[in-house]
Amino acid sequence: MKAYRAKGNFRSGKHNQPFSVDIVAEDEESAKHLIFSNFGSRHRVSRRFVNIENIEEINPSESEAPVVKAHFSE
Repeated sequence: MKAYRAKGNFRSGKHNQPFSVDIVAEDEESAKHLIFSNFGSRHRVSRRFVNIENIEEINPSESEAPVVKAHFSE
């Protein structure tokens, strides 16, 4: 498992809302799927309204996200 940081925006009403999210996934495709499902369940946004601009692998120690910290804690 690796830590990824995704940046982009999603449609919120008539405006685009920017986001930056850190997640744990096997590869980039899994990371994209987790992002789409996360925004769909939390914000009721269809996948076509979520625009992921880039996904990069990060060092887990750089992240402040509780999910990443919990997964990589020793």
